[in-house]
Amino acid sequence: MSKFNFIRKIKKFFFPFYKNRDLKFVFKKLQEDFPNKSKIAMFVGGCVRKHLLNEEIDDIDIATTLTTDQIKKKFEGSKFEIIESGIKHGTITLVSKKLKLELTTLRKDIKTDGRHAEVEFTDDWEQDSERRDFTINAIYLDINGKIFDPQLGVKDLMNHTIKFIGDPQKRIEEDYLRIIRFIRFSLEYESKIEQTTIEAIKMNLDGIRKISKERILSELFKILSTKSFVKITNNKQLKEIFTLIFAEFKYLERLNKLDNTSNKSNFDKKTLLAIMLIDEKNNHEYFSHKYNVSNELKGTLDLIAQNFQIIQKNKEFFQKDLKKNTYFFGKTHLMTLNTLNFTSNKKIKIKNYFDALNNIKKIDIPKFSFDGNYLKEKGMKEGALIGKTLKLIEREWLDNNFKVSDKRVLEIIKEQNR
Repeated sequence: MSKFNFIRKIKKFFFPFYKNRDLKFVFKKLQEDFPNKSKIAMFVGGCVRKHLLNEEIDDIDIATTLTTDQIKKKFEGSKFEIIESGIKHGTITLVSKKLKLELTTLRKDIKTDGRHAEVEFTDDWEQDSERRDFTINAIYLDINGKIFDPQLGVKDLMNHTIKFIGDPQKRIEEDYLRIIRFIRFSLEYESKIEQTTIEAIKMNLDGIRKISKERILSELFKILSTKSFVKITNNKQLKEIFTLIFAEFKYLERLNKLDNTSNKSNFDKKTLLAIMLIDEKNNHEYFSHKYNVSNELKGTLDLIAQNFQIIQKNKEFFQKDLKKNTYFFGKTHLMTLNTLNFTSNKKIKIKNYFDALNNIKKIDIPKFSFDGNYLKEKGMKEGALIGKTLKLIEREWLDNNFKVSDKRVLEIIKEQNR
């Protein structure tokens, strides 16, 4: 264990997140008017899981028996901003300078259709736990650090077992997105998978068609952010389910080459998508269209695909032309291309991959210091000619290893002014 991790564990032991002063204030406000009730509010979900596993906590969810109207009334005029965007689902968000909290009234499902649930608010904690997806997501923690575990989720969490609450078939039919969430949590916790769960998932794969593309894409991005995603091909069951859902990822096997690099490199979603999608036949375009991805992501994948074609023909892309290409496309783009090139070409060794990666990181690109104002000061006439002249100067600067003399710049200006 590193010194940093040891200190972090000691700190979390003596100063757990629930001892935060602002959180204590929130729980005190929620408890007001109910001095004799012990379970008015408790933490639930990811923050509880991460607390028990001694991991960094980002999002904080709080379940409460109070209604949204009661919550709003208690925090009006406080240092917390009240956001009501989730009020229809029983959720109020409280935001301060240091905290963002989601408070949700306890619920029970009345009717489900595989996409959405019709809920009824309740004050029964058991009922609230029964409507959740996995046992590890139904662990509650009060402000004093006491666990309430009606679905025995702590045991499953410690054993790295992702288990649906009750009947897997029923849980999946309530919301088919839970199939994709199952993949995410199984990867995140490198879990043991029960055969009954796999059978229930396979029987309900067609139900994913009912889920909106936006919800699927959001969950996919969360899957790609898990540290273990590059190892998905090592798990036969998860790999099979994933490829049945995302058939457009034709090159999942390329991830195998990343196994030996995952301890030294972090791969963002754009890099992973490029690895699984991009070929010389524009396979990525189908994915972009199917999921109606953002213009930014679509543009990034298009640019990577274009440069992937160039890499196949230009063997000096990451050698002689590296500095110039880094100037045009940026380091992040070049690192993604380097990873794609490595995973798609069996002949490229891991040493070559890291050599190119380190070379990209070391490059220091000087700033192109000339602009339109400079040209006008030197006598250049206004208009379209300025843009054309700047491009000529930039080209000269690039061709001469990012150097161009003032004398040569004046010569170019003079030539263009004729």
